[in-house]
Amino acid sequence: MVRISEFQVKDVVSISDGRKLGNVGDIDINLDTGKIESIIVGGSGKILGFFGKEEEFIIPWNSIVKIGTDVILVRFKEQNYMQQQLQEPNQ
Repeated sequence: MVRISEFQVKDVVSISDGRKLGNVGDIDINLDTGKIESIIVGGSGKILGFFGKEEEFIIPWNSIVKIGTDVILVRFKEQNYMQQQLQEPNQ
């Protein structure tokens, strides 16, 4: 069993280019099934939390390749998982 606090200290790394995407900031849980649907990764775009815009990525659970002791390896294509593109259009 893994606690959320243990997830948050692991680096999330893309297997396609070895780039560190950030750390787990949150998770999406399907309340009907009790299963984790995706992880939300906060990028490392800010310097000391002051400068720049921090990117967030939503990575579907099925895109996680391996969860290690200090790293989570994911299949990642930036254009598919950027937070802004996943928001529903206003109705």
